[in-house]
Amino acid sequence: PRISALPRIFSFGSSRGQLRHKSSVAWARVMSTSAFRSIGKASHQQTNLPSRIAREALAASRRAAKPVSAAGLAVGLCGGAAVAGASDEPDIVLDPFAERQFELGKSSTYIEYDKDELVAKINEYYEKGGKKLVDGYAPFCKHVFVPNFTPAASAALRITPENEHLLKSAYHARTEKELPVLTRWFPRETVEVKKAAYLDIILYSREQINKEREAMGDTTPSSVTAPWGIVSIKPTDFDYETPMQPITMMRNALGREQGGSGVELEREKYNEAVDFWSKHAPVQ
Repeated sequence: PRISALPRIFSFGSSRGQLRHKSSVAWARVMSTSAFRSIGKASHQQTNLPSRIAREALAASRRAAKPVSAAGLAVGLCGGAAVAGASDEPDIVLDPFAERQFELGKSSTYIEYDKDELVAKINEYYEKGGKKLVDGYAPFCKHVFVPNFTPAASAALRITPENEHLLKSAYHARTEKELPVLTRWFPRETVEVKKAAYLDIILYSREQINKEREAMGDTTPSSVTAPWGIVSIKPTDFDYETPMQPITMMRNALGREQGGSGVELEREKYNEAVDFWSKHAPVQ
């Protein structure tokens, strides 16, 4: 039978048995959708479908005891053809650069949480907030601030006369391709840090991420099309952007070839960063 005859094949009074009431109502809605009718009309004109396919589709739906969407049915009956405009990729994805934060010992800030679940939650907050983003230090950088739903403690601690002797320093690069820079920090095991109030989700645009990848010699084709990538997750007690470390500003100014973003150093912002980080240090 042709696809245009499917309403008769999927009759809810079929001798093969009754579908559940809720499923029947849902199937009736599917049959009445313009998308389904359009697919049926096109298929009626161009092709015949074996009745076995229709029977198998019905049997599968009965086993699952739940209806499928019109788009899903169309995909199943049309040999897996994709529905135009359909995409499962969210607006925000985790960039490989930030994956190290989910591995203990690989980053100064460890996020003890399943990375896929975290990305899903961030997209949920993003959607509920009307897809609003907070401007960052450059046009390609944005932030999403969310309540901290992980065990992560604050990533920075105020320096006091009582704890300043605990500070450590070393030259450090976040990746093998970056230029090492001098940093200082509090060893996590030597200080007491409370759970952070917020997570500062730092995003880079897809265009900027691709530019930095190419500048660092990564020419591997990427199928990722999401407009925003998470490049860093910063547990913080502030629901606004705090200054990046002065040395990070300098590395950015050196250019993408050295692991920076290529943003020129602004003296006023640099001085603001010096003021903040003279009184605070990362905990790692």
